[in-house]
Amino acid sequence: MSNPKDNFNVADLSAALNAGDRADLVNVLKNKLQDLTGKHTNLLENLSPNVRKRVEVLREIQSQHDELEAKFFEERAALEAKYQKLYQPLYTKRFDIVNGVVEVDGAVTEAAADQEEDKDAEGKGVPDFWFTAMKNNEVLAEEISERDEGALKFLKDIKWTRIENPKGFKLEFFFDTNPYFKNTVLTKTYHMIDEDEPILEKAIGTEIEWYPGKCLTQKILKKKPKKGSKNAKPIMKTEQCESFFNFFSPPQVPEDEEDIDEDAAEELQGLMEQDYDIGSTIRDKIIPHAVSWFTGEAAEDDFADLEDEDDEDDDEVDDEEDEEDEDDDEDDEDDEDEDDSSTKKKSSSAARKRIGRAHAADGPAGERPPECKQQ
Repeated sequence: MSNPKDNFNVADLSAALNAGDRADLVNVLKNKLQDLTGKHTNLLENLSPNVRKRVEVLREIQSQHDELEAKFFEERAALEAKYQKLYQPLYTKRFDIVNGVVEVDGAVTEAAADQEEDKDAEGKGVPDFWFTAMKNNEVLAEEISERDEGALKFLKDIKWTRIENPKGFKLEFFFDTNPYFKNTVLTKTYHMIDEDEPILEKAIGTEIEWYPGKCLTQKILKKKPKKGSKNAKPIMKTEQCESFFNFFSPPQVPEDEEDIDEDAAEELQGLMEQDYDIGSTIRDKIIPHAVSWFTGEAAEDDFADLEDEDDEDDDEVDDEEDEEDEDDDEDDEDDEDEDDSSTKKKSSSAARKRIGRAHAADGPAGERPPECKQQ
């Protein structure tokens, strides 16, 4: 018997998401729920009275489970909020040490800080802390180009906060004054339809105010004019390029789903999933375990976990291959038995033919003519 949940087509959900309209999504869900309700009714009607009573009791048990699960999600959210507050003083201490506000031996007074202003800045804090932490993460390293490195070295802190209306979360990237852009804070906000799944509705980024000639998300190409052209000046062309800072210009969902074809919709969905993967990696891995990523310890742990998963997968593949080899051996034995029987029949038939040809040959008695190879 098929699971009624299997009748919920993810494509319908994607269609609603691609329209960028929560109302459409709600309508899709309502229609699907109505369809499922009708199918459930038909299923119950086809059951015997005794079985139907048992199923009704099972549904009551399921309702009790769902109530407990709802409480679990509610308490988990409250617990997460509680511990987020407890983490904040630790994050503040980390910020102060990383950015040279305090020394590990104690706080630096304002007067002492003023006296140190003219000294080498590398003597303070932990240089390139966040850049190195991000670079050591495989997901983020793929997004960081060589051109991005200079700008990311001005990154002072990363924070995240939960938002309630609409549900989701916001990332904040705090930058020191730098020669690349004017912004001191870049934000990325994720609006979620369902946090527990999670289902992403949309993402909103910051418009970066680049200084002239410093934009890292675009590159300017110079093309020589064609021979014989009246305009002797080179043609300037702007082209998008790979950069971590594209993260702040997330893929946008068109308002009208008719504006995008199926292939483009699939590509857009892939980009949105990749964008969310980057954001959740920063929120769940980099921010809470930044020093472990800075030292590379977290990367080693991730690699070890992947190796363990690969070993488990290899063991499963080996078991499957062993079973296939055993099946192949049994098949080979059967084939050999058939081949032996067939060979004996062919040999007997060929022998009779050769004997017949030997008696009919013009050569000396008993001399066999050469056999022809069968094509």
